[in-house]
Amino acid sequence: MEIKKLSNEIDIQKYLIELGVDSGGVKILASKAKTEVFYIKDLAVGGANILKQDALSIGADLAVPRGTVIAKTPHVDCILIATTKQIETLAKKELAQPFGLKEVALQLQNYLKTRKAHDVEIMGIVNANDDSFFSGSRFFGDAAVARIEKMIEDGADIIDIGGVSSRPNAPEVSAKEELERLQPILDAIGKNKLYEKVKFSIDSYTPSVVQYSLENGFKIVNDITGFENDTLCKLTAGYNASAVVMHMQGTPQTMQANPQYSDVILDVYKYLQMQTQKLEDFGVQDIILDVGIGFGKTLDDNLQLLKHLEHFSSLGKQLLIGASRKSMIDKITPSAIEERLAGTLVLHLEAIRNGASIIRAHDVYEHKQALEVFKKIQKV
Repeated sequence: MEIKKLSNEIDIQKYLIELGVDSGGVKILASKAKTEVFYIKDLAVGGANILKQDALSIGADLAVPRGTVIAKTPHVDCILIATTKQIETLAKKELAQPFGLKEVALQLQNYLKTRKAHDVEIMGIVNANDDSFFSGSRFFGDAAVARIEKMIEDGADIIDIGGVSSRPNAPEVSAKEELERLQPILDAIGKNKLYEKVKFSIDSYTPSVVQYSLENGFKIVNDITGFENDTLCKLTAGYNASAVVMHMQGTPQTMQANPQYSDVILDVYKYLQMQTQKLEDFGVQDIILDVGIGFGKTLDDNLQLLKHLEHFSSLGKQLLIGASRKSMIDKITPSAIEERLAGTLVLHLEAIRNGASIIRAHDVYEHKQALEVFKKIQKV
């Protein structure tokens, strides 16, 4: 007899099928193979004590502060640790319990319902401006079209085009100037029907620019202001386009001036949830969510969002991450913008592992290669 330790990251269903497990047993056993961890904030102490006992009764556990059993404080934070199967059982059990446990149960059930496997798409970046933070992403006119064609060749699924820099402290640009920068590129895309080869996204929150793009075959509106402007909501719905809703605290001119959150995960979640509902009310059918790495966030905020990205899967939408060559890498390991490809790939692969399905990147070829290798490893 021999024993080998398997990675917790394996495709457990594949192993169970190869082992010859009955098809009905595969799903049951797979649900017992992954440990889930949930941080529950401000739960009534009575609910915490009930949840603790119910968790223990099925082999799970709830970490609680000292004094919870004697109700030292009226509310407590706690951490639930359980397998997927135990979460399913516990959620059903808590639906009939008081002290806020029904809401806990519903949120746990929603998480299990919305979490699903997904493909990953690469969104290439083309900037038609002189001040985007990475000079290697700046292209104009024919050079921009050539860059687009190279990105298609390199494996881009989406190409995101913008005419205004959103780096910290970037100068504001008039709608007229933004359109003048983009118009030759947008015309070429429409004339040459490049939209038949790849999906195009317009990185803008200017209605006139967005409309001109949608008229030239663009299918995605990428709004860093989170669709605060109702006109953009109407345009996106009217053209049956997809919406990328991003969270940003403040504006590009103010966002890095001491950003603060009560809880960055929950604060960003609530905002994206609110804007999702707004877009759905306007009739937008396809919504993509972006937590806004680097947009009004500290280094720790960015790392928290990447590490706990799976939390946002309960909103039931695709998740986009754009950390390409951003200053957070420099804060971890001092490096020039041109030297941050390796750090970018690490951040993006971590995001994919935690639920991202679209990666916005400057370097399409390198991301395509990294993604193919990553997928191969995941299938082992």
